[in-house]
Amino acid sequence: MTPVGLLFKVNSEGVFTCPMNAPPVDFAKIYPDPESEKASVVYCIHHKDGCTWSDELRKLGAHLNTCKHDAVQCSAQCGAMIPRVLMQDHLRYTCPRRRANCEHCHKEFSESALEEHQGNCGYEPIYCENKCGAKVQRRHTQQHIQQHCSKRLVPCRHCGQRYTQDTVSAHGAVCARAPVPCPQRCAAACVPRDALDAHLRDHCAAAGAPCAFRDAGCRFKGTRQALERHTEENCQQHLALVSTLASRQARQLESLRAAVARLSVNCSGVLVWRITEWASKMAEAKCKDGVELVSPIFYTSQYGYKLQASLFLNGNGAGEATHMSVYIKILPGEYDAILRWPFAHSVAFTLFDQSSNPDRACNIVESFVPDPTWKNFQRPSKEPDTLGFGFPRFVSHEMLKKRNFVKDDVMFLRVKVDPSKIVAV
Repeated sequence: MTPVGLLFKVNSEGVFTCPMNAPPVDFAKIYPDPESEKASVVYCIHHKDGCTWSDELRKLGAHLNTCKHDAVQCSAQCGAMIPRVLMQDHLRYTCPRRRANCEHCHKEFSESALEEHQGNCGYEPIYCENKCGAKVQRRHTQQHIQQHCSKRLVPCRHCGQRYTQDTVSAHGAVCARAPVPCPQRCAAACVPRDALDAHLRDHCAAAGAPCAFRDAGCRFKGTRQALERHTEENCQQHLALVSTLASRQARQLESLRAAVARLSVNCSGVLVWRITEWASKMAEAKCKDGVELVSPIFYTSQYGYKLQASLFLNGNGAGEATHMSVYIKILPGEYDAILRWPFAHSVAFTLFDQSSNPDRACNIVESFVPDPTWKNFQRPSKEPDTLGFGFPRFVSHEMLKKRNFVKDDVMFLRVKVDPSKIVAV
């Protein structure tokens, strides 16, 4: 008879259920005639999983008791329903209550206990936490870190500073407190590296030290005892060397002063002369005859004429006792040989009114163009003994009192020279 293909499910209590809506099936009601039950042929409910059994419906229950595709309770009592064909794999690999051995200590554990044991097994090899690269069993890690790890900290036996084990030897080669032998092979024991210079300088009996007058030119060098004897026996020679050195340094100092003076010289052709302590200087000029104030030296350019202004606060010549007189002198300069002579540049004197309102200031300005026939504008051969050229009646004493030409006991006088045409062509 051809199987009808009826399929029923069996629940955990062994009761057949309808595959459509899962109610329990009463074969007596479905097949009231035992003969009809015998006549019905069915497939195993697991035929889609690969079971090839088919027979009378009444034999299905007995078959399912042995069907390798039918699910049964895990034999390890984990609670899972596992097909018989997969039971061995389940017990070996997935059952939470399966038994397994630790691969490190080889002790047997349940699955849950093995998961807890892993990561704590004392026999498991792990990398050193100091990152030295070594692998040691977990139970030996502290011993490794304290005694064998190349990255453990150890103190230098000379300075006490802590270094890793693999670098402490390299540190010893440069440690400031490590003892080193004297390079002069003196009788002294080894001295700390940072004290070696002081030893050679102050204590080493075999060190060759230079004479204390080395900077003065003495070239002697010898042991400490020889140096003391040399110093006692050569006092006169050392004195001569020091004297020569002092003379040489004096010349160098004078040269430096001259260089600094050259750097500070005004080469713009414009001099703003600040006359301080005006009241006391005016009082002195009134008490004494011919009191002359001279300005700082200035040049018309870097390679130009060398000039100097002079001032008589109480006047000179036609302005004596009534006016303030101003003059300009031409001094012998370093570049006179390449300049045009006679001196022919215009000169202007300006006395500044120091009014608090610059727009209302009233400066006094006087200027002149040199007369080429005047001897004061010819090339000077020596420091001039004349007044130069200027204005004996530049500004009256009465005018000085009317404006703010003197303020806070200070007066400002500008001397401006036309700086063009200074080199002969």
